[in-house]
Amino acid sequence: MAEIPIDSAEPDDDPESYAGMPVRAAEELARSRGWSTVRVLPPDAVITMEYLAGRLNFAAEDDTVLRSWKG
Repeated sequence: MAEIPIDSAEPDDDPESYAGMPVRAAEELARSRGWSTVRVLPPDAVITMEYLAGRLNFAAEDDTVLRSWKG
């Protein structure tokens, strides 16, 4: 698998810190911390694997973030 690129324009933020938060609060916090794109997905969603700097992904169910990752 290709190495994940590091973009200095990305916020210095821990994606794991969003787990357990309500989706709307997590989205607002992520944007306030400088993420340009926040994407909310259902668990086990089929998505492409391209890396987009500045994007934060949330897997969410029942209005709660289950996990989060960059790209």
